[in-house]
Amino acid sequence: MVLRKEFGNFRSFSPQRSPYDWQLRLLLAPFLLGGALLVFIPLIGVLALAFTDYDIFTPPLWNDFANFQNFLLDIRFKYALFNSLWFSAIAVPLRVAGAFLLALALNRNGRSFEIARATVYLPTIIPEVAYAMVWLLILNPGFGPLNLALNALGLPSIAWLQDPFTARGSMIVMWFFQLGEGFVLMLAMLQTIPRELFESAALDGANRFQVFHRLILPLMAPALFLLAFRDTTLSFQGTFVPGLIATETGPYYATYFLPHYIVDEAFGLFKYGYGAAATLVLYVVTLVYIGVQALLFDPG
Repeated sequence: MVLRKEFGNFRSFSPQRSPYDWQLRLLLAPFLLGGALLVFIPLIGVLALAFTDYDIFTPPLWNDFANFQNFLLDIRFKYALFNSLWFSAIAVPLRVAGAFLLALALNRNGRSFEIARATVYLPTIIPEVAYAMVWLLILNPGFGPLNLALNALGLPSIAWLQDPFTARGSMIVMWFFQLGEGFVLMLAMLQTIPRELFESAALDGANRFQVFHRLILPLMAPALFLLAFRDTTLSFQGTFVPGLIATETGPYYATYFLPHYIVDEAFGLFKYGYGAAATLVLYVVTLVYIGVQALLFDPG
């Protein structure tokens, strides 16, 4: 069948290398070089300080693994680690799936779809502090529009940010709506799928589910993995501002994440060696999460 023949090796549709590809690489080189310097040089500093007792006022003192042993005794670190783990495990799949499904739904021509696509992307361009303040207003228990809507339906108001369960859910919702960049990536990848494949599927009598399962999903797998990789990395970092402004890392440490712990220790208590050790833990946890994703989902 034509469809099966097309599916036999969908990589054959990948464009060949061209001078334009090399031009793109040259244009990206300064950005990648700057990113490498801004990432790897601080990482070397973190590795050097993580095994020391350093408070900026005295020279660093080597203390082996004392910083990491102290983590086991620090209840705030346990809260921060647990919250970061559950947030990434829940929020990343939801946001990746949301970006993918919205791209599928809005991958059409027409003025209304153009407006809808712009609306999806809009929250992404709002500065983080302003974005958190907007949600602080929306979730206000007294005059927030969400509770006013509930009251109009005859339902009681909810203290969204005062209960640990709803505060955690609010953090996920806040982060979910900033899926604009992932949405654009999914939309761009969908538009690169050759139309001939859909025509072949129609000739073979494939229904919508078969087209999605056997055509769209396999071709989108590399982009989905890339987006999951990116959002996993962001999920361990992007909770700092909303957790600090919208919920003040509460209630009862419900929205207290590893970035908050690192800032508190390093810049609040001037325990730079201890903060560097916590940063190293954040790096390792992120790498482990990404490694698990790579094992469970092979885009090749």
